[in-house]
Amino acid sequence: MAIRVMLVDDQVLLRTGFRMVLAAQPDMEVVAEAGDGVEALQVLRSTAVDVVLMDVRMPKLDGVEATRRICSEPDPPKVLILTTFDLDEYAFSGLKAGASGFMLKDVPPGELLAAIRSVHSGDAVVAPSTTRRLLDRFAPMLPGTGKGPEHKELERLTDREREVMVLVAQGLSNGEIAARLVLSEATVKTHVGRILTKLGLRDRVQVVVLAYETGLVRAGGQS
Repeated sequence: MAIRVMLVDDQVLLRTGFRMVLAAQPDMEVVAEAGDGVEALQVLRSTAVDVVLMDVRMPKLDGVEATRRICSEPDPPKVLILTTFDLDEYAFSGLKAGASGFMLKDVPPGELLAAIRSVHSGDAVVAPSTTRRLLDRFAPMLPGTGKGPEHKELERLTDREREVMVLVAQGLSNGEIAARLVLSEATVKTHVGRILTKLGLRDRVQVVVLAYETGLVRAGGQS
């Protein structure tokens, strides 16, 4: 079945361009469009969507708040944040709100299509190292992030799982974590899966965000 995509952007020409790119793909279908966050929420009530391409700077309701509301619903679609500038505060806020990643608006079509397929399959499309750079830059400016006591849910993790979580938050891949801890890559993948399950997180990006929010990792990648 084709991946059902929704385009949310207040620029009609931009939506048209994205729609033309997606329409040429046999495994994708644009099933809905919206010009702002309010309209997006209304459309989603009656339309089944797998992936939302979400602009952030829109009238009525911006993409960050729309993402937060979408991701708070049961079984929500995946959200890809669209930004104009790399490493801006909107990308950071979008990840905190529950987005599975962010892309630049001028991304090459091939990369956009790969990102849509990736998040649809359950992966994040922002490398943990990129997420960490975002958080290193903006976490100190945002109250309540990385400064408070650790969340109690971290107590559910074993010592090894906490160790793996720290390394994920520091931007290491599964292979790099395996080398660091002298484990097999399959074992590391299992640990990451258990971390996601125990903490109710969708992907590695959310692991990184939570690690900063709880103070498990602080700006600069220190633990």
